Amino acid sequence: MINSEELLIETCLISKADKCGRITYANDKFCEVSGYTLEEIIGQDHRVVNSGYHTQDFWKQMYKTVVCEKKIWYDIVTNKNKNGELYYVKSWIKAIFDNDKFLGYISVRQDVTDIINAKNEIDKKNTYLEHAAKILRHDMHSGINTYIPRGISSLERRLKPEIIEQYKLQAPIKMLKEGLIHTQKVYKGVFEFTNLVKHNSKIELQQLDLKNILNDYLSSTVYKDQVIIEDLGVMNANESLFCTAIDNLIRNGLKYNDSPTKYVKIYREDNCIIIQDNGRGMSQEDFNYLSKPYVRKEGQKEKGTGLGLNICIAILSEHKFEISCNKWNNSNESGTKITIKNNQNI
Repeated sequence: MINSEELLIETCLISKADKCGRITYANDKFCEVSGYTLEEIIGQDHRVVNSGYHTQDFWKQMYKTVVCEKKIWYDIVTNKNKNGELYYVKSWIKAIFDNDKFLGYISVRQDVTDIINAKNEIDKKNTYLEHAAKILRHDMHSGINTYIPRGISSLERRLKPEIIEQYKLQAPIKMLKEGLIHTQKVYKGVFEFTNLVKHNSKIELQQLDLKNILNDYLSSTVYKDQVIIEDLGVMNANESLFCTAIDNLIRNGLKYNDSPTKYVKIYREDNCIIIQDNGRGMSQEDFNYLSKPYVRKEGQKEKGTGLGLNICIAILSEHKFEISCNKWNNSNESGTKITIKNNQNI
C-alpha cells in the first residue's frame, strides 16, 4: 500500500537546492519532466530549468517570502526542459533553516502542462471566435441589410412589367425577396448570438407573443405549411435567438422524418412549450448524446455539422429554459416530443 510520502515522491517533481540555488537533490519525476539525468542536474544552478519568462521581481518576491518571512511561496512557474521546450508547474517552495541559519530550499511541483496548454488553446480559439463575431456583426451587415436590398429594389425599378411577364421573372424575383427576408432574420439571430461571446454578457429579453414571432419567422420558409403552431402565450424571450433555436428543432423534426406527411406541432402545456413531430423518434438518451458538439448519429444519411442542437440548447439555457426529450407513439403514428420548461420565474 502506497503511503502519502511515496505518493508525493511518485507524482510530484521534488528538488532541493543550497542557499546559492545549486541543486543538491532531484527525484525521478523531476528528471523525467526536465529531461535531465540525475548526474546532469546535481550541482547545476536551479536556473537551468528556468524559462526566462519570469522577471527578477518575481523571484525577489519568492526569496522575500521564503527566506525573510519564512513562509511557503506558491505560484505557477513556466520552466524549460533540456530540449528547450516549455512546461508548466504549480510550485511550492520552502526555505530550509538550521535554527536561524538559512541552508537552502526545498521545492515541490505539480506538472500542469496539459492544463495550461489546453487553456492557452481555448484562449486562442476564443480570440478567433471574437474576430469571427466582429466579421459577422460588422463586415457582413452592409451586404445583407444594405447592398442586396438596394440591388433587388434597383432591379425591380428597371424591369418593366412586360419584360417580367415575357421572361417569367415573377417567381425568381419573389424567391430573391423572400430569401433575403429569411437571410436577414437568420443574420439577426447570429448577430444576437455573437453578443454572448462578450465577457459577462446577458441576452436581452422582452415579453413576446411566441406564436406571433414564430409565425413571422417561418413566413419566408419553404416548410411553413408543415408547422402547426397553437397559442403559446406570452413569455420573456429574445426574439431572434428564440426563433433560431425553435427553428432548429423544427427543421430537425422534418429532416429526420420518413413519414409521407411530415409535420411539426408546437403547443403549450402549463408552463412548457411542446415541439412534437411525427419523425423517427428520439429518446432522452439519444438527445443527450446528440447534444454534444460535432456529434452525429452513426450511419445517418442526412448531412449536418453536429452543432445545431448544441447551439439550440445553449440559447434556450441562456433563456433559463430547461429542455427534455422523449419518444411518443399511439396506434397511428410516432415521433419525438421535446418539452421546453420555463424556469425564469422559479
